[in-house]
Amino acid sequence: MRSLFIMNPQATTTTSRTREVILGALTEELDVTAVETAYRNHARELARGAAAEGYELVLSLGGDGTVNEVVNGLLSTPEGLTRPGYAVIPGGSANVFIRSLGVPGDPVDATGAVLKAIKADRRRDIGLGRITSDQDDRYFTFCAGFGWDADVVHQVELEREVGRKATPALYAEAAAKLFFQGDLRDPSLSVATDGGSLDDAYFALVTNTTPWTYAGAFPLQPTPDSRFELGLDAFALTKPSHALGDVAVVQDMHTGWVLSQMFLPKGLPARGDGYVTWHDQPWLRISSTHPRAFQIDGEYLGEREEVNFQSVPKALRIFC
Repeated sequence: MRSLFIMNPQATTTTSRTREVILGALTEELDVTAVETAYRNHARELARGAAAEGYELVLSLGGDGTVNEVVNGLLSTPEGLTRPGYAVIPGGSANVFIRSLGVPGDPVDATGAVLKAIKADRRRDIGLGRITSDQDDRYFTFCAGFGWDADVVHQVELEREVGRKATPALYAEAAAKLFFQGDLRDPSLSVATDGGSLDDAYFALVTNTTPWTYAGAFPLQPTPDSRFELGLDAFALTKPSHALGDVAVVQDMHTGWVLSQMFLPKGLPARGDGYVTWHDQPWLRISSTHPRAFQIDGEYLGEREEVNFQSVPKALRIFC
């Protein structure tokens, strides 16, 4: 099978030696051309052109950002060409999408699992989320966030620019810093769905699967019933009904409590004080009274005031 192997040389958890081992294993089974990405959205360009170059399969080695680029490239395959199949090998710090598929977290073990799936022609059709706005029209694989979590992603990206690695500890550091600076005290968001609307939310998430993210080995599940085979789920943090006294202090305490519940084995309950969740939605719209940070699949996109979300069933066929 003629295959294009897209590698992110900046992938957090792989070395040049690991990449050589993986490429060697792939070459024994497939007709592989390996390309390293050189700039942002390079993986998207490579994946989009794969069909025209005669590739039947695209594989990627990298984190969730690399996966998002490849997926968006494959889904923009020019009309009239057969879209190549896709297989993923983890190389990032979180690998949320890949781990949600049940692919091993170790890149060498994952390579063996992927090759077995290809040999057995074992594929899975999964749904994706799609965002549209005055600046966007693209897909996400596992989550999108408005507000605090996007600010965390942005902070980590800034730290990476000065040489720090995107480790779970760095994400935790950024999250704690923004939390204590009051980043979760801005009730500017509104969420609209088929069932109505909600105002005055502090931050909001839209998910396509669970978990939303990982804290090291521990999954955070604000929407534990979210699945690739269903529509979109969402979570919004709101003011607790029992807020008295110093509102900022009460909000911080309650936010900490809500976040801690996401670590439960069954995830955050669908109903609770100070937050709202939605399940299996065909579409949502999140807007803000002023520009707020926005991210998809752990990639900071900048500030937005309104984004539309659509569930796209069976959008991607993947070997796993």
